Amino acid sequence: MRLTRAFLPTLKETPAEAQIVSHRLMLRAGLIRQTSAGIYAWLPAGLRVLRKVEQIIREEQNRAGAQEILMPTIQPADLWQRSGRYDDYGKEMLRIKDRHDREMLFGPTNEEMITDIFRGYATSYRDLPRNIYHIQWKFRDEVRPRFGVMRGREFLMKDAYSFDLTKESSEHAYRQMFLAYLRTFQRMGLKAVPMRADTGPIGGKLSHEFIILAETGESAVFYDAKFDGQDWAGSDLGYDDVPALEGFFEQVTSMYAATEEMHDEVAWAAVDPASRREGKGIEVGHIFHFGTKYSEPMGLSVAGPDGQPVVPQMGSYGIGVSRLVAALIEANHDENGIKWPDAVAPWKVSILNLKTGDAACDAICEKLHAALPDDAIYDDRSERAGVKFADADLMGFPWQVIVGPRGAAAGKVELKRRMTGEREELPIEEALAKLLRPGAEA
Repeated sequence: MRLTRAFLPTLKETPAEAQIVSHRLMLRAGLIRQTSAGIYAWLPAGLRVLRKVEQIIREEQNRAGAQEILMPTIQPADLWQRSGRYDDYGKEMLRIKDRHDREMLFGPTNEEMITDIFRGYATSYRDLPRNIYHIQWKFRDEVRPRFGVMRGREFLMKDAYSFDLTKESSEHAYRQMFLAYLRTFQRMGLKAVPMRADTGPIGGKLSHEFIILAETGESAVFYDAKFDGQDWAGSDLGYDDVPALEGFFEQVTSMYAATEEMHDEVAWAAVDPASRREGKGIEVGHIFHFGTKYSEPMGLSVAGPDGQPVVPQMGSYGIGVSRLVAALIEANHDENGIKWPDAVAPWKVSILNLKTGDAACDAICEKLHAALPDDAIYDDRSERAGVKFADADLMGFPWQVIVGPRGAAAGKVELKRRMTGEREELPIEEALAKLLRPGAEA
């Protein structure tokens, strides 16, 4: 992509309505534009990040055995009336009527709909277990939307739902998603700590929030330093190894981790003082085990092995996909702009031509651009070098390849690593080999 042809409307000044870092930088870097209160259009660079986040989530859900479907955004109200949540949900639910005066709603979540869909399919214990997920836009009419996509009214969410014959099997499904979430966030370059949580309006007795640690986080968190340096993504733990997964779950959840709301001073005092860590965090995922809370009132039952009806046990598992983009920025930025982890960056490489029109500089930049067809954005503008450096830092591309007349004459380019600020001068072929090598983020 050539920057002269790209739709990347960056801003020099921060809009007055942007109160937090991620909102400011998403607007300034041309990732989003607000269309109304709490609702945003995703521009090309922002959409590329959103899709990469979405794809990592999808791959890890599939790896854990979940199957993807796509449910509609508009739901019939009678589903929620059957579960008893229609009147309880409050003004956050956007209620509408179609031309036939039927009550409908813009879905804030999908427990009722997925239960109804599954009820039409499952008749026997042989149809269990199943875990079904989708990635879809939701709407919650927040009374005071703020902080950009961190707390907007319309948002993209991954929600998965498990159906199991027994409580034991359902708890195993919960542990599978617990591991999948840890792996998902680690692949994005994030440190996420699972913290026991209140189940809230979703219901149930077992729940965990996944909190990204960020200095600009929205709530205080307390956790054991044993969480530091854990390699969830690289472990060979299998999702179907019931004893090993249970042991893993018990080991991880035995380590202290709590948000301010769930903090237990007595339990905290029992943690080795040298291992205590405090900070700020942002919730990016929430999982629930709620048994028969939805399956029973909505008439979902299957024939058990003995022919008697059994009401399946359920769990639900959510990740705020669009919220994650903001959280990634909150966790990875400096005073100059965003510092994208490689796995989610809109483009991995920014090619900075410091003297557009110089034959040697142009030739090297064209060669680099051709070798990195979908991973590079080429700043071919007739702008001062300082402007190009500032925009590359603002937009946060992981690598900057700096091509100037002096280096071009020697057949070399300068590589800058945005995350660390480290620089090195390399021959062109060596620089390309480094950028193309798997694990080039190391």
